[in-house]
Amino acid sequence: MQLQGIHHVAVICSDYQRSKTFYTEVLGLRVVAETHRKERGSYKLDLALADGTQIELFSFPSPPPRPTQPEAQGLRHLAFAVADLEAAAAELRRHGIEVEPIRQDELTGRRFTFFRDPDDLPLELYATGEK
Repeated sequence: MQLQGIHHVAVICSDYQRSKTFYTEVLGLRVVAETHRKERGSYKLDLALADGTQIELFSFPSPPPRPTQPEAQGLRHLAFAVADLEAAAAELRRHGIEVEPIRQDELTGRRFTFFRDPDDLPLELYATGEK
């Protein structure tokens, strides 16, 4: 098997419009397709990053909340690569989003910070162009 990369990551949200606004207007992801699935009472929104990686945003009626943060089984967080960590964090703050202090990974030497989406999903900004 020769995996070529990650095609998409699926996220279930509690408030479709709020999450759609967050991922498209705050994070700037491009809408690839939006599908209303009437029989399920849900939406599926396909979003793309600049490199083509996609996030599938799903809505379902009354999804259960995440049980604990962040060490519950399953997806721990999504990490987005950024060239300018300070600028990206400042942009999030301008949107009223709380951003943790920037830290340095003791294993890789790379700098990073965390913030959360509207459903409290941990998201990471990971500096790629610096150590």
